[in-house]
Amino acid sequence: MNETIRLADYFYLHAAQRPGEAAQLLGTLRDAGVNLVALSGFPEGRRAQVDLVPEDAAALRAAAKKAGWKLTGPKKAFLIMGADRVGAMADVAEKLAAAKINIVSAQAITAGSGLYGAILWVAPRDVKRAAKALGIN
Repeated sequence: MNETIRLADYFYLHAAQRPGEAAQLLGTLRDAGVNLVALSGFPEGRRAQVDLVPEDAAALRAAAKKAGWKLTGPKKAFLIMGADRVGAMADVAEKLAAAKINIVSAQAITAGSGLYGAILWVAPRDVKRAAKALGIN
């Protein structure tokens, strides 16, 4: 594999599902100087779950406290970056399948200039085995 894969801490919060909520949340983080290396948001019932992977966890916690947000975490996710090519994520999935590890969720996107990035989750009980299967020490 030509990827760089690392284990990262992520946090999540629940937010209202309405226009402008993401802009407010992301603006608050921007104004607090919180740099996100990954972000994922999806509906969960009548609300939304927003997963945040910060460059600096302490900065995210401080911004969340100031904003009055209930932040959960840290939890673990895998961040993947590499050369975009046919089957790039298939290689990662095959390594996990060979170790009998289920992928709970994954999101990947091309970043242009021949690069791609992804975030991948496995069950908490599988994190250590997944790290070993993916060659992370």
